[in-house]
Amino acid sequence: MKKLLSVLIVFLGLNLSALAENIHFNDLIYKLKTVDKNGTKLENDYYIDGENDDFWTSKVEITYLPEVSNPLKYASEVDKKVSVNEKKLLLKFVQNKKLDIAVLTYLENEISDDCACFVYNVMKYEKHPDKGIMALRFAKKYKVNTNDDIQKIANEVKAINDDYMERIIISPIPPIVKENSQ
Repeated sequence: MKKLLSVLIVFLGLNLSALAENIHFNDLIYKLKTVDKNGTKLENDYYIDGENDDFWTSKVEITYLPEVSNPLKYASEVDKKVSVNEKKLLLKFVQNKKLDIAVLTYLENEISDDCACFVYNVMKYEKHPDKGIMALRFAKKYKVNTNDDIQKIANEVKAINDDYMERIIISPIPPIVKENSQ
């Protein structure tokens, strides 16, 4: 009986450790919905209840890039790509060379569900404790119906940008989940 109980405890302990943590950001709780592996790149997508990859208003992504060694150099390359992309507008890019962390924010325009949208992105890049780098991205989608909407979005993003950058800087990046357990 003791042996069976020990095996059960070990099994449950291993099973629970494989489950993803919920992410708390901006007073919302994001739950893991998708695990995507593309080559060596591994990505976890987190959404609030009732949302998913097809329909979302905000989300959190964690990306593990095991083959990339320098988060500052990688973030600088992303910064350059954002700057030359006509569908994206770079808002701010900062680096902390002592901590090996970079953060950038940008707006991206897209068509989603036959509606024009702006997606506000806040991204943090840092070294993985073992190998490679980790990226943490918070994205918030704004639907655009009128020119007044554009002005409201611009005012909100201007008001929240520095605060969201600070929040993402202090937010720890949870461990990457390698397989979807749902």
